[in-house]
Amino acid sequence: MCLDGNNGKCRLSELTMDNMRHTVVRKDKLSPVLTLLEVSASLIAESAKPGQFVMLWPGEHSERIPLTISDIDAQKGTISIIFQEVGRGTIELGRFNVGDDIPSLSGPLGKPTEIEKYGTCVVIGGGVGTAIARPIAVGLKKAGNTLLTIIGARERSLVILEDELRPYSDELIITTDDGSYGRHGIVTEPLKEIMDSREVNLVVAIGPLPMMRAVGETTRERGIKTIVSLDPIMIDGTGMCGGCRVTVGGKTMFTCVDGPDFDAHQVDWDELRSRKAFYFDQEKAARQAALEGQQ
Repeated sequence: MCLDGNNGKCRLSELTMDNMRHTVVRKDKLSPVLTLLEVSASLIAESAKPGQFVMLWPGEHSERIPLTISDIDAQKGTISIIFQEVGRGTIELGRFNVGDDIPSLSGPLGKPTEIEKYGTCVVIGGGVGTAIARPIAVGLKKAGNTLLTIIGARERSLVILEDELRPYSDELIITTDDGSYGRHGIVTEPLKEIMDSREVNLVVAIGPLPMMRAVGETTRERGIKTIVSLDPIMIDGTGMCGGCRVTVGGKTMFTCVDGPDFDAHQVDWDELRSRKAFYFDQEKAARQAALEGQQ
């Protein structure tokens, strides 16, 4: 269900059995560990914006999974999600095939990324974070910005969406930790070079916590506005459980309703890292159970 504002009035999209079903219409393996699912979700597709996410529930004994929308096709009535099979929920989601229905999918949730004309923007995607960065990069380019894109990955096989991002990028740089593709190194190295060579008005970084933190530290001394998309433990996606709380600028915020975008220079990264690791043992046990086919 989605509510759309129209000149101060709300329009409730018509509900039918077809648009309440969430069927997998395409499945692609983007890399050995990353999977794309395109899912029919017309009510979500008609109102979703870059930066927003959905909550999925793969099955009766599964956990709820927050995944950012990687692509939106309002005409087809579909959304795409890209995920890495790292925990029980994503392992179970990876078993879905074309024609399967996802039991529960809700959204769009979270605040959209603020898309406007800033000037020169650098969008950085690390690993699966590139999937989240894609719609933001496209939105910023369509808003008239000069777009510089950096994709970072551990190795060549983990580089995703290069072909999709290149047409929108005035410059696209790829880095790999092992040097197997693009530049050998980490994303902050070309970022520094870009900042040295021209004025940068906005940086958006999405990926592993250490990468986003490093980008924030790199831009802090120059006072460049830097946005990161956070993904701490999330349970219901509506702000009711408090599980996704983060400290930003000394205040407690909730990623699902106040974010997921936040000012990188205001995030308490040490607290966030600690909270992300809090359930490590339980997550490890759940992953093993999923691999063994246990409930």
